[in-house]
Amino acid sequence: MNFRVGHGYDVHRLVPDRKLWLGGVLIPHDKGLQGHSDADVLIHAICDALLGAIAAGDIGKHFPDTDEKYRNIDSKTLLQRVKQMVEDDGWAIANIDATLVMEKPRVAGYIEDMRMTLADILDTEIRNVSVKATTTEGMGFEGMEEGISAHAVSLIYKV
Repeated sequence: MNFRVGHGYDVHRLVPDRKLWLGGVLIPHDKGLQGHSDADVLIHAICDALLGAIAAGDIGKHFPDTDEKYRNIDSKTLLQRVKQMVEDDGWAIANIDATLVMEKPRVAGYIEDMRMTLADILDTEIRNVSVKATTTEGMGFEGMEEGISAHAVSLIYKV
């Protein structure tokens, strides 16, 4: 096998008095995501996609919320560590395709910043990192602005 695909999914509740980090970018909003780390749902989904591609479990296995050393950790650091795990296993990242599912805030104006931030962390060209956002037309927990979810797919190749 020269290629592998991984899928990641994550969800966090929106709460007051937290900053909203998405794709490593601080997004102005009156709520943020609840979590043990900075709760960057997009980065967490990407981490899970990459870990899935190397059959290494999920983000909770490697960075458990029961471990105080990960409290409020910057998710960009987690993504750097996951990237290193991929490389240590003899793989390289071909591309990432990720989707945020949320009603508000609108993030279209931040997508390119997210792509650049993620590409920098993953040491790849921006054309290898896709970030999209969609709403649920008011349906479900995302539509009722209770939380944000993210899906990500990764393609890796053997080096």
